[in-house]
Amino acid sequence: MKIKKGDIVTVVALSKQIPSFYHPYAAEEYERRLRTVPHLILVAYEAEKAVGFKVGYEREKGSFYSWMGGVLPTHHRQGIARKLAEAQERWAKAQGYPFITFKTLNRHRAMLHFALNNGFNITAVDAREEIGEYRIWLRKGLE
Repeated sequence: MKIKKGDIVTVVALSKQIPSFYHPYAAEEYERRLRTVPHLILVAYEAEKAVGFKVGYEREKGSFYSWMGGVLPTHHRQGIARKLAEAQERWAKAQGYPFITFKTLNRHRAMLHFALNNGFNITAVDAREEIGEYRIWLRKGLE
């Protein structure tokens, strides 16, 4: 498996194949968020096939936000998400970011376990009407 810098077209195509993304973002949303800020798009390849991705950008000055990421269901439990996260963290640290933040939904238990097992801490919870829709904010120091 190789991880390379990627592009919006590839990540949009991948996101449409990941069932946990109920309404995947269109290319226009990626372009809107990434257009004017430092960002990184990573894609994991097995042979020549794209199997996962991770996209992040500078959300606030000095803060790197890991916005979107996913792995095709046929490639779960192969360490791909971890390798993408590690590559993103190395890049963000090299750029001088002191930490990475992201948010997930309470119903995405696998993502919560992944984050907590990889050194992230919960920093805030935004309540919603349904408990599964609560937004959970997490942060990891890169020092």
